[in-house]
Amino acid sequence: MKKNNPDYKVRRLGINERIESFDCGDADLNDFILNESFLYRDELLAVSYIMENESGKVIAYFSLANDKVSLSEFDNKTEFNRFRKHRFINEKRLKSYPAVKICRFGVDVSVRNLHLGTQLINFIKWYFITNNKTGCRFITVDAYINAIPFYLKNEFQPLTESDKDDFHTRQLYYDLKTNFSQE
Repeated sequence: MKKNNPDYKVRRLGINERIESFDCGDADLNDFILNESFLYRDELLAVSYIMENESGKVIAYFSLANDKVSLSEFDNKTEFNRFRKHRFINEKRLKSYPAVKICRFGVDVSVRNLHLGTQLINFIKWYFITNNKTGCRFITVDAYINAIPFYLKNEFQPLTESDKDDFHTRQLYYDLKTNFSQE
């Protein structure tokens, strides 16, 4: 989804705008867009975007924040070196690399199985690779366990061989440079 699908519009949530109704089937994700997204925006911690249908109903959303892929994410320096070895020339081997994090991501239950989630993921990829707005190399996500298959299908990969302490999420990444076509 390079540009908005004619049937749907993706836009940044307005400063004074609140979402009145949304149900993706997950109480935590619903609560974020209904009650917390404006707090994150006000504190400059995350920006939320919504997908609306032709009648203006919010049918999906995602929130983004700055992130990084760094040495501290890996169990040891060898694992980090393996990660960056095939991606960067020696002169560009840093201790961290810029990323954007998908903080929250939800699709309303009323539009399930229309592949809108994949369209939004492709929109995010396109948005950050087009004119490289922020010097961002990776997209990261702490995926809920039940969402991991969705992200893997959309070409995300596990960041490390094992997650440290959290059994409810898995850290995944997408490399914008090597994986996304700028057609």
